[in-house]
Amino acid sequence: MTFNRKALSGSALAVLAVLFVAVMLLVNVAFRGARVDLTQSHLYTLSQGTRTILKSIDEPINLYLFYSDKGTQALPQLRTYFVRVREMLDEMASRSGGKLRMQVIDPLPFSEDEDRASSFGLQSVPVGASGEKIFFGLAGTNSTDGRAVIPFLQPDKEAFLEYDIAKLIQELEKPKKPTIGLLTGLPLTPGMDPATQQMRQPWAIYQQWAQSFSLRNLDPATLKAIDKDIDVLVVVHPKQLSDDAQYAIDQFVLRGGHLLAFVDPNAEMDQAAADPNNPTAAMMADKSSDLPKLFKAWGVDYDPHKVALDRAGALQVTVVESQPPVRHPGIFSLTSADINRDDVITANLTTINVFSPGFFELSKDAQDVKLVPLMQTTSDAQSVPSQRMRMLTDPRTLLQDYKPAGSPFVIAARLTGKFHTAFPERKTPDALTESKDANGQIVLVADTDILSDRLWVRVQPFFGQQIMNAFANNGDFAVNALDNLTGSGDLISIRSRATSQRPFTTVEALKRNADERFRAKEQELQQELSDTERKLNQLQSAKSQDQAQILSSEQKAELDKFLKRKLEIRKELRQVRRQLDAEIESLGTHLKIINIALMPILATLAALGFAGWRNQRRRHARGAQP
Repeated sequence: MTFNRKALSGSALAVLAVLFVAVMLLVNVAFRGARVDLTQSHLYTLSQGTRTILKSIDEPINLYLFYSDKGTQALPQLRTYFVRVREMLDEMASRSGGKLRMQVIDPLPFSEDEDRASSFGLQSVPVGASGEKIFFGLAGTNSTDGRAVIPFLQPDKEAFLEYDIAKLIQELEKPKKPTIGLLTGLPLTPGMDPATQQMRQPWAIYQQWAQSFSLRNLDPATLKAIDKDIDVLVVVHPKQLSDDAQYAIDQFVLRGGHLLAFVDPNAEMDQAAADPNNPTAAMMADKSSDLPKLFKAWGVDYDPHKVALDRAGALQVTVVESQPPVRHPGIFSLTSADINRDDVITANLTTINVFSPGFFELSKDAQDVKLVPLMQTTSDAQSVPSQRMRMLTDPRTLLQDYKPAGSPFVIAARLTGKFHTAFPERKTPDALTESKDANGQIVLVADTDILSDRLWVRVQPFFGQQIMNAFANNGDFAVNALDNLTGSGDLISIRSRATSQRPFTTVEALKRNADERFRAKEQELQQELSDTERKLNQLQSAKSQDQAQILSSEQKAELDKFLKRKLEIRKELRQVRRQLDAEIESLGTHLKIINIALMPILATLAALGFAGWRNQRRRHARGAQP
């Protein structure tokens, strides 16, 4: 009987094990691809725009993640980020219905995989003392041999990882160059210079745009409609644009077209009124541009007769050759602190130079739209009439009676939302009164000089080629804006997201408090040192010349008092550091107790409670039986 019980128990365990494996296999098949994202910032949940892009893939797309596993052994940050990238790619592949195929490749040195990574154009980065090169990039191909790459996946760009990968996929899905319509009142295109009667070179930004996009020049004088095959319209310095031209822009935006507009209250590069025989007339000529009807309909306030000055970032300019340069508050730099780090257009920019820019505000009666700043001045800026810039002879006069506004001025912004027509009176059969898309996209910039070569790039001839050496990110901004706007609405809707890095906020708060106490003690010590030096100098000045080199008893007492106090303060400073270490260690101990002891105890109590509840139900069931 005992043998049979043991055999039965063993058979039962074997059957349970087989059933467990079978259930696990069934669950694995039935719930394949099912995921639950419990992270605080939903790190593993794709945005709706990405999911739409993945569903729209018609032909298979192959992605190759090149990652030097051996070469990154001593780089924990890259290894952690590799896991994050692979998880993102796996999630996208699982959502693509089998159209997205992903492969991880370790390009070992001197291998065919390394040659393949180089042929794709991926960037190799030397690491370590030996200079061994590693790869960590993404390459993709489509069925027509189209290629797209991310040369190197940088951990500091994790917030835009989903956007970058989705953009690469969309480039492979639609490999045709986007068509850009260019409507400009400035001579940034190649052509004949009427002043010199010679061919002029295009601006550097025009050359960069032409490399990545298919540009189509539009005539502002005859413009009445914008072709439907134009993906993005770029408007630069729309000076006195006719109602027909503004209506064409209006209908283009309402159809779902994306717009990049550069206006300016004082365009220094506007030489239309230049007259070498009458410099005064050129100085007084109106150099402003505006889209008055469109801005009003879109809920944007913009004054074409006011410019922003910012002495905090003022650049130095030479007014007279024989004199040193002076600061010009009308020509200033915007730094990382003035640039939106959460928008893909401006996320990686560090320096933007502007010249007498205007500024935007959202009007009080604006509806269904949102104005998101991309670049803005510091709070030390002020606005002045644009006429002061046209009549300016000495930039230093702009600093006289300077009164900061106390809040920044928005120089560039992304305008999103549902737009309404500026021409409701035009009731043609195909006229639209509001935008089809509730997430329309317009990028506005209140400066046209931002595109001029002199503010961001030096162009030099070199054996028949034009070599560009950029010293600011103006060109990057203009290219990024077009690059973003040429994407579909789904791509543009993908915003920056939180990173997988989870800082120890409590520990950081403890460190900040300790640093504040430390600095307070240091300041106290420095103040007492200054007081002591002042007292010693007073005592020294009261002594006769023959006693100048001898310390008096008062001086010795004062010096001894300071040295004693200095030792006390240094001891207090050490105590502050020790207290910080103790608080951090105490916090770590509490976390260990919670993780190692408290959680298992709670789980055990929950299990015992559940078992007791089940036993109680069984007893009630048995008592209820007749």
